[in-house]
Amino acid sequence: MRRLLIVVDCQKDFIDGALGFEGADKIIPGIIKRIAEYKASGDEVVYTMDTHTPDYMNTQEGRNLPVIHCVKGSDGYKLDPALEGPLSGCKGFDKPTFGSLELANYIASNASEYSSIEVCGLVSNICVVSNAVLAKAAAPEAEIIVDSKLTASFDPKLHQATLDVLGGIQVKVL
Repeated sequence: MRRLLIVVDCQKDFIDGALGFEGADKIIPGIIKRIAEYKASGDEVVYTMDTHTPDYMNTQEGRNLPVIHCVKGSDGYKLDPALEGPLSGCKGFDKPTFGSLELANYIASNASEYSSIEVCGLVSNICVVSNAVLAKAAAPEAEIIVDSKLTASFDPKLHQATLDVLGGIQVKVL
């Protein structure tokens, strides 16, 4: 059995771009350390990239969150530069919405191999929670973990509420 680390949407637009917020950059050093730990022990690391097209404003998400961000090929779409090296060679998943169905299917096809799945990154109350729920559904016998120090939100109350909800669905919150 092995562990899986999922790094969610650590892209420039969520750190210092269109949807950036104070404190988003503070989780990056811890995520880099966690990636190194997983790689050193022979465990798997994957990551997601919020991925939109120029017609974003015509999508349901765009109508509800009218801030153009993470348009594929734009500067804001890029990974935080500090993560480019640590995530090189890792499998990436482009996702057009909060949760990645492609990632969930990947987890489901390997579910029996995972003892635990840890989810970190941005934003806790949107994409992190969405992918943690999908991981729980895809690998119901794996321990799902979210370290509160390796995720963040623009809204501290929503961040805490999200951690509480995750605990309620048997996600281990550190």
